[in-house]
Amino acid sequence: MLFLLGIIDLRYGDESSFNLEPNVPYGWIKQGKNRELPSRKGGTLNTFGLLNLLGELTTYQTTNSVNSQVVIDWLDDFCQSIEKTTVVILDNAPWHTSKAFTAKIKDWEEQGLFIVYLPIYSPHLNPTEILWRKIKYQWLRPEDFVSKETLHSRINYIFKNYNSEEFCIEFKNDFNIDYNALIKCQDIFE
Repeated sequence: MLFLLGIIDLRYGDESSFNLEPNVPYGWIKQGKNRELPSRKGGTLNTFGLLNLLGELTTYQTTNSVNSQVVIDWLDDFCQSIEKTTVVILDNAPWHTSKAFTAKIKDWEEQGLFIVYLPIYSPHLNPTEILWRKIKYQWLRPEDFVSKETLHSRINYIFKNYNSEEFCIEFKNDFNIDYNALIKCQDIFE
């Protein structure tokens, strides 16, 4: 738990896509009544989030498809802002494991950015998945799906105000930590 001591910056990375098809998990209306929610194709905004459990979020977005080169460019940009050893935990998406992507890992390590992969089929181990779920099912409102511009504006508003009172996820840090052992580990990263 070196991130708790501020020795490293531990980030969880993941992509998500938002579009004009609303995500409605359930709804209540009076029996016999109908409720319409506008829905149409398009307006896609692909995002890449780098989230740590301390509430810091860095995001990148594109209206184009996400592939290895796009993620490489985003991580290259992120490398320019890191101030300490940073570990990014990713899933095994094809664009995270391609030859082009894995060829960049050594360059990133030289800049202090280390890539660690989650076990296959374990999205439940990535807290960024919780962020995407909160945005899609709680923080986006029906009026945000009126147009591509309103949807993108709301998503950018959420990202800008993440970790505020309005948009906050409190991750439980209930660890039994041997701080003396962690302090000894500090030598590894200095």
